[in-house]
Amino acid sequence: MTHTPTDQVRAHFTVPAKHPMVTVLGSGDSLLRVIERAFPRADIHVRGNEISAVGDAAEVALIQRLFDEMMLVLRTGQPMTEDAVERSIAMLKEETGGEAETPSEVLTQNILSSRGRTIRPKTLNQKRYVDAIDKHTIVFGIGPAGTGKTYLAMAKAVQALQSKQVNRIILTRPAVEAGERLGFLPGTLYEKIDPYLRPLYDALHDMLDPDSIPRLMAAGTIEVAPLAYMRGRTLNDAFIILDEAQNTNPEQMKMFLTRLGFDSKIVITGDVTQVDLPNGTRSGLRQVQDILDGVQDVHFSRLTSHDVVRHKLVGRIVDAYEKYDTRNGR
Repeated sequence: MTHTPTDQVRAHFTVPAKHPMVTVLGSGDSLLRVIERAFPRADIHVRGNEISAVGDAAEVALIQRLFDEMMLVLRTGQPMTEDAVERSIAMLKEETGGEAETPSEVLTQNILSSRGRTIRPKTLNQKRYVDAIDKHTIVFGIGPAGTGKTYLAMAKAVQALQSKQVNRIILTRPAVEAGERLGFLPGTLYEKIDPYLRPLYDALHDMLDPDSIPRLMAAGTIEVAPLAYMRGRTLNDAFIILDEAQNTNPEQMKMFLTRLGFDSKIVITGDVTQVDLPNGTRSGLRQVQDILDGVQDVHFSRLTSHDVVRHKLVGRIVDAYEKYDTRNGR
């Protein structure tokens, strides 16, 4: 990094010949445009495989870090996308020193490869959530829709099953409206409950050969069932996921947590802003945060709108609703 006369600094970065410039700059310079938008006060120039940046010392240092991180990701054979560059910039800007994970560590942590695609965390909070699942027996993933809390937990469950850390996976959800509304649907109880469990089936289809799923379910290796079916059982050698946990009442939450058996792991996911319980019923997920706070081997991972990995507009919608609720004292 060299100093220019006007209190600005200049940094040079050489892209190794083995990486075509299009992998660094993007098709039609799309990645470069993302970087230029993020650092509007810096001038970035490209000549051949040389990149230079001139500007404020802090910004130029971040740009240099960003290109270093992009090289580390590209070296693994994983492509950089506009989304990955934006998330990398956000991580670098939010860094507060200490032992923070780097963008390349976050973006290259593979959980599961299945059917030609790899499931991995995309944000720092997602990586910390996945790491917490490795370290703790009970993990709560709390955050808004689209933050990957259920999807990543299911990928960890499939990984644990495939590596024989557990003998089975149990996926469960509270069927909040199982009272009157489901009564009007035709079919057996199992078919009636099915709409609540469909998102769990859909995620499984992303992670396993779809032809193997009925066989694994018939053998009891994978169980997808409403929460009521957990009562009175002790679940050993299992990876258990309770999804939509904001819709448990306090008694159901206690019942579920006490199903924990030997060599098992529990992940509980939910969004405390989307409670569908009848008025006056307290959410077990809201209450449990006070009860189990500080209990050893229980971890709470909190995800935010910054961790939404759906369409960018979803994150903005989540933020807008939070502001509305704050203004209206909800």
